[in-house]
Amino acid sequence: MSDEPKEFSRAVENLIAGFRELPEDTSRSKRRKTTDLGPLIDELLVKYRISHDSLEHSIREKWPELVGVANASYSHPVTVERGLLVVLVSHAVVRNELFHHRQTILEKLKKLPGCDGIKGIALRAG
Repeated sequence: MSDEPKEFSRAVENLIAGFRELPEDTSRSKRRKTTDLGPLIDELLVKYRISHDSLEHSIREKWPELVGVANASYSHPVTVERGLLVVLVSHAVVRNELFHHRQTILEKLKKLPGCDGIKGIALRAG
């Protein structure tokens, strides 16, 4: 014998609502069994790399050392896509500076753990 209450069909619940002079449920939604949030949260943590060190996070930590403090304040490494590090740069002069020193930055970048697969740097206005 289970302790959970019995689930009634929508027609039965509407009949009971009529006896109690409550409005009927006329929605089209379907009732589904509830699921635990634990596995869903675990899946989302893995998908969005929450609380896990990512390649981008380690690059962001070392970014001022790679490009210099002045350039780092106007640029932000965003993501690694197909072997390219995408960097948003908010100032044209800094973008030009990073463009001219991209090989040096790339050599320093490849020394970071896990960054040896990065083949280039894409600078974007942002």
